[in-house]
Amino acid sequence: MKPRVLVVDDDMAIRETVSLALEKSGYVAARARNLTEARAAIRQAPVALVVSDIYMPGGDGLELLHELSRLVPAPPIILMTARGSVETAALAAKTGAFDYIAKPFDLPVLLDRVRAALEAQPFEGSFSRRPGPESMIVGSHPAIVEVYKAVGRVASLRIPVLVFGETGTGKELVALALHRFGAHPDGPFVPVHCGAIPDALLESELFGHRRGAFTDAHRDRIGALAQADGGTAFLDEIGEISPVFQVKLLRFLEDGIVTPLGADGGEKKDVRVVAATHRDLKRMVAEGRFRQDLYFRLAGYEIPIPPLRDRLSDLPLLVEHFQRQAQRELGRPPATPPTVAVLAALEAYPWPGNVRELAHVVRRMLIDAGSVNDVAILRKLLSTPLIGEGPDGRRTDSDGRRDADATLEDVERKHILAVLEAAGGNKTTAARILGIERKTLTRKLRRGEPTTDEGDEEEP
Repeated sequence: MKPRVLVVDDDMAIRETVSLALEKSGYVAARARNLTEARAAIRQAPVALVVSDIYMPGGDGLELLHELSRLVPAPPIILMTARGSVETAALAAKTGAFDYIAKPFDLPVLLDRVRAALEAQPFEGSFSRRPGPESMIVGSHPAIVEVYKAVGRVASLRIPVLVFGETGTGKELVALALHRFGAHPDGPFVPVHCGAIPDALLESELFGHRRGAFTDAHRDRIGALAQADGGTAFLDEIGEISPVFQVKLLRFLEDGIVTPLGADGGEKKDVRVVAATHRDLKRMVAEGRFRQDLYFRLAGYEIPIPPLRDRLSDLPLLVEHFQRQAQRELGRPPATPPTVAVLAALEAYPWPGNVRELAHVVRRMLIDAGSVNDVAILRKLLSTPLIGEGPDGRRTDSDGRRDADATLEDVERKHILAVLEAAGGNKTTAARILGIERKTLTRKLRRGEPTTDEGDEEEP
């Protein structure tokens, strides 16, 4: 008998597209527009699998997951959403959803997950829904959905996690999500920026000290690791710590004992360690600058964070998210969402500062213009040359050249070329995005090139 798959989505186009693809693949597809119809379809005949949207009028996919978990055997469920968040992904993974897929998705990918779900053991368990605040991490691009799913898989495990990605991608937000959906969400979350603390003070910062342990140690101090007992210690920029301190941190990760400076002995603490870095730790290990044994201790599980330039389809969601945040902070009334022209300018920008830079730009737009839709002010804010950080933290241009080797003219030219490429080669459009005259753009592009008598042809 062919497996019966229930497709639940209030969007008729998606519901029919998925159902027809399932039927073409040899399944029987049942259709439902909402939870009421889904319940009726399940009462009518057993289903082997449910593919459901999360956000629907009159009830959501997580509520359906709750109800399905009471059935014996409980059919597996694949959740779909066009508004991905780390909260829904973590709850879905924690409470038994087989998978979580962001829209738009490729039908072959969905069909592969359907086959895998039907081959797997049925889910057996209970569901306890805990509503949370507005999502900390925003986006539905497949790359960021993989981050949501990774958080859901590992949040409840008491193993160290290494989060890596470029500066400004949101590594601390991932660490907070791991803590919030972990085994001890009510415990302390203690962040330590290892790169901002001199090595001589880092041991005291993490392990604490006793009075008289060194000059100016006038009283006992509890370190960050002891403060994080029963919770999470977030060690940001872990790649910056010295080889000497790497040994001390490794010892703690092995035995869990916190020994303050000047103390005769230490105490065992229950601390979940999440570390983060923008550096390539594997390369540092190969070069002898980072201990291999420490790397393996920290990387009990690794979560890479994609740069913003690799998930530009999330820009509308991110802009509206930061817009709401800034409106609350500034006491401003709700504003209109970004226009097509604004989104085009944002997509053409390379975002060396990633999501953090986008949040700054949105806040400045609201302060300077009262909305995110003043294209002239946006162009001014985005006029910074294309400069980012290399794997070792030094400033580089888009081709990886050191800024010490590149002139300002070189950097400006590369930024113009990046915008021109995003504009499909149309110089008029690129000049409008850059906020300069078309003839100025042409002149800047010709700098350093052999002179020619040919005229500059207009695009049709």
